[in-house]
Amino acid sequence: MSHYYSEKQESDLNLRKIINTVRGFQIELFLGSGIFSTKKIDNGSRLLAEKMVIKNNDKVLDLGCGAGVIGLIASKLTMNQIIMTDINERACKLSRMNTRGIKNIKVKQGDIYEPVKNEMFDVILLNPPQTAGKKLCFEMIEKAKDHLNKGSNLQLVARHSKGGKHLSEKMEKIFGNVKALAKKGGYRVYYSKK
Repeated sequence: MSHYYSEKQESDLNLRKIINTVRGFQIELFLGSGIFSTKKIDNGSRLLAEKMVIKNNDKVLDLGCGAGVIGLIASKLTMNQIIMTDINERACKLSRMNTRGIKNIKVKQGDIYEPVKNEMFDVILLNPPQTAGKKLCFEMIEKAKDHLNKGSNLQLVARHSKGGKHLSEKMEKIFGNVKALAKKGGYRVYYSKK
């Protein structure tokens, strides 16, 4: 059985288009089955997109991009390159559709940091696949440090009472610091600086 964190999807695509406003920007998104959040922008991704801190010249990695809403909003905040990655082939296809024509976005398919193994970033954005298990989420946090420039940061969104507390503790352990940028509806955006 395939999950949204599987490479290949067996289900029918069931493509649907939604129009939404995020961070004051009206966006059109194509969503479909076999990805995370198939019918709407999930609350965690929305909170991260609304509250993420990105400077005009930051190079950004949207890790586990899903349909691409976080990278899409990030492209409106920085002139620098945004790389969006996901293991899910279908998620990458939808991300390409959702960011078509945006010059500073590149979508790459592959597992965790494999598509960007030799690249460094100023910001890594992550809505981790918590249903895939703590081990994978911890690995995403641990390896983030190897892909961040000095003074750069990891921003992660999670439900605090549904495993987010453990993820924030892991960020504190790896980076030596963590703070909550935002809290809403049980979700928190955690921020750690390298």
